[in-house]
Parts: sequence; structure tokens; C-alpha cells
Amino acid sequence: MPATWTVRGRAIALDRPIVMGIVNVTPDSFSDGGLAFSLENALARASILVAQGADILDIGGESTRPGTQPVLEAEELRRVVPLLRELRAAHPDTILSVDTVKSVVAEAAISEGVHIVNDVSGMRLDSRMAEVCARHDVGVVVMHSRGTVADMATYAHAEYGGDVVETVLEELLARVAVTLAAGVDRERIAIDPGVGFGKRSEHSLRLLGCVDRFVATGYPVLVGMSRKRFIGEITRAPEPVARVFGSVGAAVAVYDRGVSVVRVHDVAATRQALDVVAAIRSAAAMSAII
Repeated sequence: MPATWTVRGRAIALDRPIVMGIVNVTPDSFSDGGLAFSLENALARASILVAQGADILDIGGESTRPGTQPVLEAEELRRVVPLLRELRAAHPDTILSVDTVKSVVAEAAISEGVHIVNDVSGMRLDSRMAEVCARHDVGVVVMHSRGTVADMATYAHAEYGGDVVETVLEELLARVAVTLAAGVDRERIAIDPGVGFGKRSEHSLRLLGCVDRFVATGYPVLVGMSRKRFIGEITRAPEPVARVFGSVGAAVAVYDRGVSVVRVHDVAATRQALDVVAAIRSAAAMSAII
């Protein structure tokens, strides 16, 4: 895996687990039902995640839960910009990411100091997004998905002929090529296989089991599988908030396969588990040298 991920002039060292904490400033988040929708609650949640060990905060103002309706630019800006401003003042050393498919929102967030643009459409839904990211030297997460905000988290586009891993990787690298062509430097790009986005549970599990093929591309790999449906199906936990242990298990499994960044709701549990895994791995490496 690469040694660092460069995000707006800052180098994130990837020799340890990187935990990205999720802050959904939406009234219809699938995982928490909108508990952090108000500015006050969102700021409080973000501060807790920082205290629990989040390396990055990912701020999103538009839900992608199945059946959701797209949010107007003005409303998404109203949700995320004030929070980003408060976070920059309260946590100046924390790396901030904005989860958006809109270049206008990305540019406004960048003006508030955001380091990373996390585009779940893989730069598909807004033709200006890659150019905006290139112009401001921010880090970029290019995620694999199909369809629109309203249906990308459904099974509407979950048809994969042959090997799902090969198909997803091919489509994802095509979006990376578009991003590179727009002027985004290679060292600023991370890739995300898009677990749960246009994928059935068997697809998601196959992608996670073969995530080393994404790591082999040489890009930092970010995976977001926290509290997702396939974990609920495996653990018989219908409610997202009851999927903490399964989510931590998934984070440990993918980190052990070379994933650099995990995007999670439950930062404290994930941080503790991954730090222990990293310590064991380090001890094993030292033993091999001796």
C-alpha cells in the first residue's frame, strides 16, 4: 500500500489504521434517523468522534438511503457549511471531508477548509466535480456506484455478469481515469469499492473478501461498510444501531487485507479494535526481524 495519502498539502500516514468518523447532517440517515440533524447536535457528535480517536470527520448533508429524494443545493449548503465552519474553529487539527455529489457544495466546503471530497457517485453526477477538486488540490475519494442518489443504494443496478470484483474494479478505475484527466494528482486519490451501493449482500461480501485486488492498484483503499444491510443479514440484527460488533469485525477483516481507511459510525469500538490489530501486526514484524 502507499505510504501516505496527500490531502490539501497534508500527508496522512498510512502505516496505522485511519478511522473516518461519519457525521450525517440529514433528517433521514439510515443509521441514526437524523439524531445529528441540528447544528448543535452535529457539532456535539463530531466532537465526541474526535475525542474517540477519529482521524477524519466525513460530513454529509444528503442521504443516499433507498428511496431518498435528492436535496437541493441550497439546502445541502445550509446543512453542511455552518457545521464545517464550527468544526474548523473547534478542531483545527482534524482532517475534514465532505460527502457530496455536487461541485457547488464541494467548492463551498473547500472554502471552509475541507481537505477531502468524498464523492459517492465517483465523479459521475456532476461534470465539474473533478475539475473543482483538481483546482483546489484536495484529497479525493472516488467510489464505485451506479445510478442516481435516489436509487444507488438499492438493487436497481445490482446486475453483474461474471466476476463482480472484476466488473467493479474496471468501472471504478474508469472513473479514476476521468479524475486524473481533470488534473487531480494520483497521490491525492483514494478508491472505494462502494459496498452496499448497487450491490446485493453476496456482491458486498465478495468485494470485501477480494479487497486485496483493489489494494493492488496502488491507491489507498477506503471502505465504508459500517452498520450496512449485509451485516444485519449475517448477524440477524434488523436495526442498524444493533450492528456495531459486526461492523467492527468487518473493519478488522478489511484492515488485515490492506485497506487503509475505514469509514464508520462507531469510532471508539473501531479505533480500539484496529489499534490492537496494528500492535499485533507490528509485534509479529519485529519477531520476524529478530
